Amino acid sequence: MAVNSGPGRGKTVEVLSSLPLQILLYLNGWYFIALWICEILMYIYKGVVLPYPSANLAGEIIMLFMLAAIEYVRLFFGKKGNLTEKLMHVGVSLALTLATLIGALYLILWQTYVLRAELILSVILLAFLALETVFSIITIVTFARAESFR
Repeated sequence: MAVNSGPGRGKTVEVLSSLPLQILLYLNGWYFIALWICEILMYIYKGVVLPYPSANLAGEIIMLFMLAAIEYVRLFFGKKGNLTEKLMHVGVSLALTLATLIGALYLILWQTYVLRAELILSVILLAFLALETVFSIITIVTFARAESFR
């Protein structure tokens, strides 16, 4: 899309930011907050009702806090990189997607107890990650092509 840079100047600037990527990053931010709160509540439930080894419970809660920090940084770099059209920021966000992917897989496969609600929430997170990965790669290619023409 071309945008006029001012009245009467006749100069146009092409906007390269990806709207679908920005929408996904925004929605994923809110979804991850809801997922994180649900996970904390489910850990409280599992800690009270199930015979949970205390070291495992503490480790899994620490892992959930680390996942939240990584996801915050990933979403920050993704949004910033997309809006400022910085290839490196979107690349860092894409690299951090791997860490979030491992965290989501942990929630599905490697926890001590996996509840059905956790499985559903984590699969939705994986769908977000897959879509964001596709749109991030498209955005990186778009930014790289535009930079090669400058």
